[in-house]
Amino acid sequence: MKAIQVGILMLVAFAVLAFGGVEPWGEAILGIGAVVLFVLWGFLAVRRRHVNVHWNWLYLPLFGVGAGALLQCVFGLSVYPYLTKIELLKWGACVLLFFLMIESFRTADEVKQFAWFLLIFGFLVSLFGIIQHFTFNGKLYWSVTLPSNAGPFGPFVNRDDFAGFVELTVPLGLALLFFRAWRREHLTLLLLFTIVPIAAVILSASRGGIIGVAFEFVLLLFFSHVRRIGRKQLLGATALAVVAGAFIVWLGVSEAIERFEQLAPQESSQGSRVSMYRDTWQIFAHHPWLGTGLGTLRVVFPRYESYYYDGLIIDHAHNDYLELLADMGVVGGLCGLSFIALLFWRGLTSERSPKGHALLALRAGSMTACAGLLLHSLVDFNLHIPSNALLFLLLASVTTSEVREPNGTHPLLGPFESVRPGGLRQEI
Repeated sequence: MKAIQVGILMLVAFAVLAFGGVEPWGEAILGIGAVVLFVLWGFLAVRRRHVNVHWNWLYLPLFGVGAGALLQCVFGLSVYPYLTKIELLKWGACVLLFFLMIESFRTADEVKQFAWFLLIFGFLVSLFGIIQHFTFNGKLYWSVTLPSNAGPFGPFVNRDDFAGFVELTVPLGLALLFFRAWRREHLTLLLLFTIVPIAAVILSASRGGIIGVAFEFVLLLFFSHVRRIGRKQLLGATALAVVAGAFIVWLGVSEAIERFEQLAPQESSQGSRVSMYRDTWQIFAHHPWLGTGLGTLRVVFPRYESYYYDGLIIDHAHNDYLELLADMGVVGGLCGLSFIALLFWRGLTSERSPKGHALLALRAGSMTACAGLLLHSLVDFNLHIPSNALLFLLLASVTTSEVREPNGTHPLLGPFESVRPGGLRQEI
């Protein structure tokens, strides 16, 4: 399964670096890659003459969304069937990769490798974003022309999309630090891979991202306290906050402060945002059971728009929950609610299991990352950004899947070290 693991990581990296996968060619490559990896998995399973598919409770709401979209297409319930079919294909690609993640990352060591990939990749993307911020020439990658209303950061056209990416990667490093599941020689790297992305989010001046990362920070402190990892996690968190704060102040925080004080002129005003929510709710109220069709908000919204929005096309409602209700009605709402309930039920159940601290840290970090993005989704549409939606599902699989842990081996520490109760390390 090593080839499938590498393929998943390559698709994640491609989606992020390809402007978040929002361009049609990016979405196409992501979908084709998912199908190719699925076919490869099937070929390997047949060659081994052994197919062992592992169950995950999140399949139920995911398949529920797919079934609802299929009904909309088959019975003409979508106001724009073509857009619903396109959205269904994108949904299918993400679910295929979610399935392959569950089937190919089965051991603690494999989950550890996935986590370290995200930490390293998140650090590199954040570092690129910081460099781009200070050398920006008005073009993405210093060569790609941007729309006039774009607020780019790193490889993303929108600063909030970048913030969503960091919200999905930085909790893994924070969890390893707070749970003290690290080797001594890895501490410097963990601090670097954590502080730089946090600083990049502040520098991006994404209000939702800053609040989301702060929420994740507090939530992980709570989890580590509940697990009684030790009193030192508070001191470590304080030291991390001080170092990160110093670095952020050195980079500059004036833009972030200004964006909290008043909305930037290129964005919708507070009044238009509230109006957008109200108008999206009206779409749901007029199509309560199965909605207008998955992915059809952009063609339906003008009929319900009640606020002048500078002539810009509304692609998304800036609230993933309201958009799901408008697109898929009560059926979609129930699927979304059950997904969140199952995610946290399985995540909190695994938090009570007597596993090693490192595996608990990775699961706590994954669940916290999902929680942070779900909070951000109240005011944005990161779940409609292919790269972030894919990462969200992959981390949801880490949160909810059963993972094998080799006897006598502590993940992240290796066969020659162990962890005492309370998180203190001892050499064997």
